[in-house]
Amino acid sequence: MKITINGKEESMFGNPPEVGEQLPKFKLEDADGNKVKTADIIGRITLISTVPDIDTPVCSVETRKFNQEADKFPDVRFLTISNNTIEQQKNWCAAQGVENLQMLSDESLSLGYAMKLYLPNFGALARTIFIVDATGKIIYRQVVPEIGNEPDYDDALNALKKVAQRIDD
Repeated sequence: MKITINGKEESMFGNPPEVGEQLPKFKLEDADGNKVKTADIIGRITLISTVPDIDTPVCSVETRKFNQEADKFPDVRFLTISNNTIEQQKNWCAAQGVENLQMLSDESLSLGYAMKLYLPNFGALARTIFIVDATGKIIYRQVVPEIGNEPDYDDALNALKKVAQRIDD
């Protein structure tokens, strides 16, 4: 799959999983250096946002936006994943006051390769949003075509509202 970076086409490591597929197996690290596996994510609805570099303006805006939205969805886990180091993520969260979502590091690129979100020539993850149900099935996917653009927040949040509403019913 191809996306663009400043208008220049870049190839992803492969084709990201589609709606209806299960999350693949991967390992990430949390702020304390603990391993977080796919199995740890399964069990509740989760919005996964992948960003190329948390220390860039668009990634910062996106992560702050989802941090603000997380309060409106108490039964949903919000994750932002980048291949920044744990230290970079901790420093960014502290500086930005981000506490409502969990930042996870894919410095090892386990998720990047498993979900085929890695951009080898760029050296970072693509900008994507996935929503997975409690069983780990992907129920929403958005791959942002131009890495420098923000995602369609309304589309992702509307999809999340529909799923979260079903839980409440």
